[in-house]
Amino acid sequence: MIPEEGRPASWLGNYGGIEADIRQMREFADHLQAEVERNYTPHLRYIADDMTTAVPNPCDAFIELVHFLQAHWETQQATSDLVHGLAGATGRLATAANRIATDYQGADAFANARVTDVERALHGAQATAATLAGRSSWTAPEPNSPENPGPVVLP
Repeated sequence: MIPEEGRPASWLGNYGGIEADIRQMREFADHLQAEVERNYTPHLRYIADDMTTAVPNPCDAFIELVHFLQAHWETQQATSDLVHGLAGATGRLATAANRIATDYQGADAFANARVTDVERALHGAQATAATLAGRSSWTAPEPNSPENPGPVVLP
């Protein structure tokens, strides 16, 4: 018996497959990128101008003000880094979502094609010699491609 600490979490007991709507993922990526480019990036210049406004040096005798302005400057730098980093990070998120959508856009169609191939094989449909006779070996379809009229060949 597996000890309690070696078992998966109880909320993982009935997990199912991962489902994603590729079309919506692509739309999300496009909208997110457009939002950053249209409504965020153009304002970065104004934010930078506001944050680089010079603050006069305080009198050294007023040590609390010196410490406050030092903390203010450090906070301002951290805020500036985050504000400018957000555009790039959001752009990377949009790029990643777009890449995933591009990589997996044909996954359902490919799975459907394989099911079709299996159904054809189960119903006795065979690839005719005439279908493949006109093709040379270098233009023959891949064994697992939807264009292959023959039986499904699993890796």
